[in-house]
Amino acid sequence: MGILDRFKLDGKVAVVTGASSGLGVAFAKGLAEAGADVAIGARRVERLEDTAALVVGAGRDAYAASLDVTDPQRCRDFATEVAERFGKIDILVNNAGLGTAHPATRETPDQFRQVVEVNLEGVYWMAQAVQPHMTSGGVIINVGSVLGETHGFLPQAAYASTKSALVGLTRDLSHQWAGRKGIRVMCLEPGFFPSEMSDEIPDGTAEVVKQFAPLGRFGDPEELAAAVVFLASDAASYVTGSTLKVDGGLVGR
Repeated sequence: MGILDRFKLDGKVAVVTGASSGLGVAFAKGLAEAGADVAIGARRVERLEDTAALVVGAGRDAYAASLDVTDPQRCRDFATEVAERFGKIDILVNNAGLGTAHPATRETPDQFRQVVEVNLEGVYWMAQAVQPHMTSGGVIINVGSVLGETHGFLPQAAYASTKSALVGLTRDLSHQWAGRKGIRVMCLEPGFFPSEMSDEIPDGTAEVVKQFAPLGRFGDPEELAAAVVFLASDAASYVTGSTLKVDGGLVGR
């Protein structure tokens, strides 16, 4: 296998959660351009049509269906539907997430729990649901955040807590499933990228973030999609249990 061939995903089947907007769209498109067929899920199922069109436009097959990652049974059903459609699942990108910015003095139990249910429990339920359909060489990429390791200039206790927890979950699953199942599990930690979440950042905060990042800008979604393709491919075949930061140098500053 030539070195560039290692980055190809020809014949692979990928699942991307939270694919109705933002980074999930970029991940689905990037995986398709690398050669994978892509199954996409989100609660806003009506918005998946545009994402599916990008996958098809890249010459790959797409499957789109409603998915609420906080519902373990729906996660299992969705995984079964994908496996029946394509015959297998090779890649899972756990991208579905929820961001909030409530001050710790006023955040309610329901507000905190909602973030935990989506960002942490939802990742676990999807990983559990997909792994029976994976063979040796399967890949799970959990999308965390650099806010699990540094402050985000906003009050984000629930969000930061869940993203930090994903590092531990990734490490544990990588140990459980590497030897016996041959499944690699990694955590991707984006910095600040254009998305629905970043659109809600108060005026002025974005400029502060850019000043703190050594590269002095927000990332481009295609830069993050390229990192996902790398982790999902044979180019990263000796990588598991690791966390990859794509943050313009924000954490290492």
